[in-house]
Amino acid sequence: MKIITAHLGNGASITAVDGGESVDTSMGFTPLEGLVMGTRCGDMDPYIPLFIQEHENMTADEVNTLLNKKSGLIGLTGISSDMRDILKAGERENKDALLAMEIYVYRVKKYIGAYSAAMGGLDALVFTAGVGENSDTIRGIITQDLEFLGINIDPVKNHAAYGIPMDISMPKSKVRTLVIPTDEEYVIATETERIVEKRRQR
Repeated sequence: MKIITAHLGNGASITAVDGGESVDTSMGFTPLEGLVMGTRCGDMDPYIPLFIQEHENMTADEVNTLLNKKSGLIGLTGISSDMRDILKAGERENKDALLAMEIYVYRVKKYIGAYSAAMGGLDALVFTAGVGENSDTIRGIITQDLEFLGINIDPVKNHAAYGIPMDISMPKSKVRTLVIPTDEEYVIATETERIVEKRRQR
């Protein structure tokens, strides 16, 4: 199967999985690359850090702190790095919050489209992590206008999916859209067990 996983939390990434193998992911040499996150900027022109250093008289360490801890949602809004706070501010027509949500969603959509093209198709889209599991609003906005990829979600199911495994697709949707809770501790435990067992067998 061709699957795109959207891990949307305070840290966020998208992964293309083709036949059970991860073939691409939005994070790069560091977690800074890719999506707009709670405090990280995500994709940008590589010259920007140099421009900031030169024009703002900032050190490399200061720019590092700026891009990793003071950018992303907190930098765009000045309100919070928590999507729940930004959604509430958006309901009050806060312009910065609305812009941050627009940028956030655009980046996610962009990667979904790119990875669908890279894999030559898509069978399932998976939402996970804090925002992905719990925000029907963000899931709804992200999947809006993606019908051309075969993504069609059921608004009622989407609204009901909070932190539980659930297929929120319309019955005739070509692509299944799933909400799957993250269980990082389980993955770490099973991988640790696999490595230990492999060493014992040597």
